[in-house]
Amino acid sequence: MRQAGRHFLQIPGPSAVPDRILSAISRQTIDHRGPDFAKVGLKALNGIKTIFKTESNVFIYPASGTGAWEAALVNVLSPDDRVLMFETGHFATLWKKLAEKVGIRPEFIEGDWRGGADPDKIEAYLSEDKNHEIKAVCVVHNETSTGSVSPIAAIRKAIDNAGHPALLMVDTISGLASIDFCHDEWGVDVTVSGSQKGLMLPPGLSFNAASEKAIAANKKAKLKRSYWDWEDMIGPNETGYFPYTPATNLLYGLNEAVDMLHEEGLDNVFARHARHGVAARAAVRAWGLEVLCAQQGQESGVLTAVMMPEGHSADEFRATTLKHFDMSLGNGLSKIADKVFRIGHLGDFNDLMLIGTLSGVEMGLAKADVPHKAGGVAAAMEHLKTASSGA
Repeated sequence: MRQAGRHFLQIPGPSAVPDRILSAISRQTIDHRGPDFAKVGLKALNGIKTIFKTESNVFIYPASGTGAWEAALVNVLSPDDRVLMFETGHFATLWKKLAEKVGIRPEFIEGDWRGGADPDKIEAYLSEDKNHEIKAVCVVHNETSTGSVSPIAAIRKAIDNAGHPALLMVDTISGLASIDFCHDEWGVDVTVSGSQKGLMLPPGLSFNAASEKAIAANKKAKLKRSYWDWEDMIGPNETGYFPYTPATNLLYGLNEAVDMLHEEGLDNVFARHARHGVAARAAVRAWGLEVLCAQQGQESGVLTAVMMPEGHSADEFRATTLKHFDMSLGNGLSKIADKVFRIGHLGDFNDLMLIGTLSGVEMGLAKADVPHKAGGVAAAMEHLKTASSGA
């Protein structure tokens, strides 16, 4: 049976695609070797630098974020290199598994999935590596499975305090264009991201932002690579072209997305996401439920992961909410499967949309007989009424 109205896609990515971007993507495809394409390519390659806040190269791939993970590793590392990773959640764990598959040796600092990477533990670990055998530190900025944010600038400082030359590699697939990220200022060497989160695009584009130190490491790296090789990209990118067929229509969309982000103002975008995160957490606590991220100050503005009461199924609650209110919520992943649901509040999203989302959650909790208190939506509204809109 058809359900009237719009579907609420409130997973933490892919996010809903605005009409302006859909319209841009729908333009006729042009010759990716022709003169008109250079304008499209150069605008995309230069525009995305402003979102990463970098003057360095940003490489654009027709791929998911997983492709960008692999590209980041194989471009700067050699077989059997040691890398240090931090277990912030499901996606940090997947990056570790990918690292093993491509032939390097990741070492995991264990975490409890309730906060970001700990700079002190990273500094202590690196201080023990007297021979500097660890070649890179890899951390997830915004852990999409848990709703926790790692303090990247503090991690850079920790590496420097240890006097260690390791590259800093950061996954901000779900953080970019939603939470402030400063590739150059924070001293990141390789940043990984994707199109389907804060950039408001469909899945299909991924990115590597590379520092000069990373570009130099690329010259010495011995892991096999072809499709992902930065060296093959640098020359064509200088004139707006790519060494293979790019995702032309997604580049149209990327250019529109960058324009939209700057029209709103990046600081306003970040403030909006932060405001929605605070409001969502206020709702969760008013319901008498627990936010998965337990580290104050590390909670995400992109999503809120909510712990279910003991003995209740997050997946059954999500299924009930979808059936009765036509809203998709994010599921718990691996260690926290069926124990957590995730509310996405990212991308092209405003206060009224958040209240609609939280209303759906509150009605879903009641319909699924999940123990909770009423008043979560009211608590979120109270915060939004008093918080600045940034307009």
